[in-house]
Amino acid sequence: MRILAWIVIGLVIIIFVGLLAYLILGAILFHFSLGRKELKKRVRKNNLKQNLEKYQIDLCWWDNFDFKRVEINSFDGLKLVGHYLDQKSDLTILLVHGYSANYKEMQKYAKFFYQKGYNLLCVENRAHGDSEGECVGMGYLDKFDLKNWIDFLNESEKKKIILFGLSMGASAVCAVSGENLPNNVVGIIADSAFDDVEKQIKYILRKAGPLKNLLFKVLKSYTKKRYEFNLSDAKFTKAVKNTKIPILYFHGKADKYVLPECSENLYNATPENLRELVLVDEADHAMSYVLLGNMYERKINKFFSKFKIIGE
Repeated sequence: MRILAWIVIGLVIIIFVGLLAYLILGAILFHFSLGRKELKKRVRKNNLKQNLEKYQIDLCWWDNFDFKRVEINSFDGLKLVGHYLDQKSDLTILLVHGYSANYKEMQKYAKFFYQKGYNLLCVENRAHGDSEGECVGMGYLDKFDLKNWIDFLNESEKKKIILFGLSMGASAVCAVSGENLPNNVVGIIADSAFDDVEKQIKYILRKAGPLKNLLFKVLKSYTKKRYEFNLSDAKFTKAVKNTKIPILYFHGKADKYVLPECSENLYNATPENLRELVLVDEADHAMSYVLLGNMYERKINKFFSKFKIIGE
């Protein structure tokens, strides 16, 4: 009986230690990958300054305009924050920033569309900036938030809406493309999107070698149990297959963070009559606009004209 008792005690200890290790490892993986992204941490690391220089972003540009702070509630009760500028245009651009970034880092794109005279709604993704949330949406949860932002824009007057996303924001606009959107959502621009959250996370974990699959399983299980978010559900090629809205894709061929094949996969899954793809030589992640300059803008103008988004 003593032997049996010790065996039982040993099994209980093993199970307890295993569960504790799972919780600790899951929490660590979640914190570094999907946990809330704070701007002050990036400032301390100094990579914000580096990014501003690399991407040619002028944060002071925003001070020249009276953007109105607006708020909505998400499907799961979070307060989400956006910044709206009304230029009395018949077209509104809804801009969605990337992973760990903030809406002000969309300055180059906001400036271009501002100069075109369009209305701007620059949103702060869940778990970023002033928006609430502890779990980053990775484009998948953000698609529900985008539907709410579209409803917000349509509350007063139904104007044409273009969705523009960068990096994770690009994945978000791809994710929502397959939803039943109002017919005044007339176009989508996705720059440097990843096509599959599970595949993207495993790619980031590739340096862990054979352990990457185990680490992903722990992260997936932890996230699903704590936030009811199944990372394996976030496959955006399935969404764009069902789009009724034209999509313009940009991606840098030298992108080592989100591989260019991601946009190629999304493009190939999009109906042939509703797709455009621009691959940019030597462009790193989200660097297509910096390298192409006016050519980037002309590609957008041509896209607008082709699909009769603007009256020209």
